[in-house]
Amino acid sequence: MKKLIWLIIFTLTLQAAYTQEPTTAMKKSTVPAADTKAFRDAADRNNNFYDNEETFTLPLKDLVVDGEVENPGKVDFSKLTKHSVIVKEALLNKDTGNQFVGAYRYDGYSLFDILRDRILKKKNKAEFNPIIDVYVEIENDLGEKVVMTWGEIYYPNLLHNSIIATEVMRIVPSKTKDLWPLPTTSKLVVASDLIAERNIRNPVRITVMSYPRKYTVNRDISPLYAETVRVFMNEDQVEEMKTLPASLQTETLHTIFYGKGRGIHSTQPFSGVYLKEYLAGKIKFNRKNLRGGLVVLAGIDGYRSVFSFSEIMNRSDQAEVLIVPCADEKDGGKFRIFPSCDFFSDRAVKALSEIRFETGGQADKRTGGQSDK
Repeated sequence: MKKLIWLIIFTLTLQAAYTQEPTTAMKKSTVPAADTKAFRDAADRNNNFYDNEETFTLPLKDLVVDGEVENPGKVDFSKLTKHSVIVKEALLNKDTGNQFVGAYRYDGYSLFDILRDRILKKKNKAEFNPIIDVYVEIENDLGEKVVMTWGEIYYPNLLHNSIIATEVMRIVPSKTKDLWPLPTTSKLVVASDLIAERNIRNPVRITVMSYPRKYTVNRDISPLYAETVRVFMNEDQVEEMKTLPASLQTETLHTIFYGKGRGIHSTQPFSGVYLKEYLAGKIKFNRKNLRGGLVVLAGIDGYRSVFSFSEIMNRSDQAEVLIVPCADEKDGGKFRIFPSCDFFSDRAVKALSEIRFETGGQADKRTGGQSDK
């Protein structure tokens, strides 16, 4: 009987320690999880590797949504559901290469939910109604800014993968017991990024924008075909591509090609070269571009889609964007874009005629914004 009572007390004690959640990021629990064998033994009784440590609370600041929306204002987090992401964070280091920071589970409010009920009011709606040229600028209390596209938030195969984190848990290696440093504030966490330069602390503002550059829209072009692709770095044309470089490896990606409006298009694979490989020698892989760079892909008919530099060049999930050669297709050729990262096919561009990279802050300057230093 005594043994049974002791076992019940021991179990309740473990359960209390396992569910304890400190109120500040750096406050230690009365049961330090990484150093207490009993805590770890209790947590390891299931197959979830991502709940074995203490969860720490990150103070959350007020967040405002403005820009091209009909209903701007402060975000009411009390109406939102929390989501979790798991990440292995690393930052750029020019001297030693990518610098590993730590592995974490973050809990918080997804940008998907934060922006879900904001009604878009596109400045260029009369010219171009599709939402695939919309992006958001996220700013923190220090004035640092990063961009994410509407497609990143609402089109990915896995939803809710970018959050404003309000809790964090270390994912501790079972043998080394490494305790990664803990953040002390709320932060933007983009789980699909390989290098975490967009994970800025204390986000306080999200500004919704449509890409401001004007294109001539002509839906009556027949056949829809562009013989060459002009490549721009900001305002300067640096190349006119007629054929894909022979040095780039052809990749084949299998897909169910499905549009938001028209539904199923095909189940055939796409073969081409990774857009990131084509752009790699032309654009610097640095913090400024990772945070603020945009890549615009436009067809000869004025249809265009906007991607962030990071979602093309800095993916952790290998869900790549392809340039697909299709010279034999007189309607929609000579090159097409296939975004394997998207659930919907809407950001795929036929008869590609322009690839334009906007250095971080350049698009904002044309709309009166501030560039990120």
